[in-house]
Amino acid sequence: MNESDKDRERRRTALRDIERAVEQSETIAGSTIGRMADNARRHLAAEDADPDDAIEVWGRRVGRTIGLIVFVVLAVYLVLTLSARWSG
Repeated sequence: MNESDKDRERRRTALRDIERAVEQSETIAGSTIGRMADNARRHLAAEDADPDDAIEVWGRRVGRTIGLIVFVVLAVYLVLTLSARWSG
């Protein structure tokens, strides 16, 4: 094997390693985001409540939905208030 063959082989190996790293990082990021979305969906659906107690399930769903709405409203209010102060 001469020098150019060694360089080609190293380049092929490096490119293969880079491709493998990119594939694995996309899988990790995708699975993390998917897992977080699934956890949020299960939390808002009150899947941790006793399924035989409909009042508890619906109470948790309503409470968690109201909490989410209040959080979004407060976040928007904070952004608008801070942007008004920064703009003048």
